[in-house]
Amino acid sequence: MELGLAGKRAIVCASSKGLGRACATALAREGCEVVINGRDAATLDATARAIADATGAKIIPVVADVGAEAGRAALLAACPAPDILVNNNGGPPARDFRELSHADMIAGVEANMLTPIALIRSVIDGMAERGFGRVINITSGSVKAPLPNLDLSSGARAGLTAFVAGVARQVAARNVTINSILPGAFRTERLATIAQAAARKSGKSVEEIEAARIVTIPARRLGDPDEFGELCAFLASAHAGYITGQNFLIDGGAFPGAF
Repeated sequence: MELGLAGKRAIVCASSKGLGRACATALAREGCEVVINGRDAATLDATARAIADATGAKIIPVVADVGAEAGRAALLAACPAPDILVNNNGGPPARDFRELSHADMIAGVEANMLTPIALIRSVIDGMAERGFGRVINITSGSVKAPLPNLDLSSGARAGLTAFVAGVARQVAARNVTINSILPGAFRTERLATIAQAAARKSGKSVEEIEAARIVTIPARRLGDPDEFGELCAFLASAHAGYITGQNFLIDGGAFPGAF
């Protein structure tokens, strides 16, 4: 399917690896010029070269912490008028909520709610004026089905979900959409880190922790980040203009709900 994205400009936050990288790759494959972002220069540069070599697209790496005002300014300096914004940021580490300090909670809300809102505010009016815009927030399946010890991540991302639900309706008439993708268990570095922490706490092996998780997934496997990236590209496409304010759960059927 031709997605109508050739020549579009995209910013993909936290995209040196994992789901962010998969989204950047999928958009580049469709002909987008993509600004990618990460905090480690070596990793980011390697990712930029790999995506450019694989797709032939123009990839602009921006080393920055998207959670800091200066980092967001650097992204917007590299792409002042994006057609597509993919919000993504690392979540807080898994911890019992009793162990969270006030500062921990503020940091979680800043990273997973306020940072994406700040970026949306910076680009949304320009998108509306140009008559095309796609904002895609990478949140988490835990927004619908909270996971133990990820309460802060779940809460902050749920806050973002509720906040943008109203904003999406304000700009829909200008061909600007805002949607969220809620990943379940994907084979990423973050999932590996969570599994390692669970293994240390339980005394089980990482393989045992992973196997126990897979049993809970009807698809009986972990997700491939490339699958996630393709969904992101479709939601960014010219064919998705009538889809807005929605939350797309992609979890292999793990959430046991009809709606």
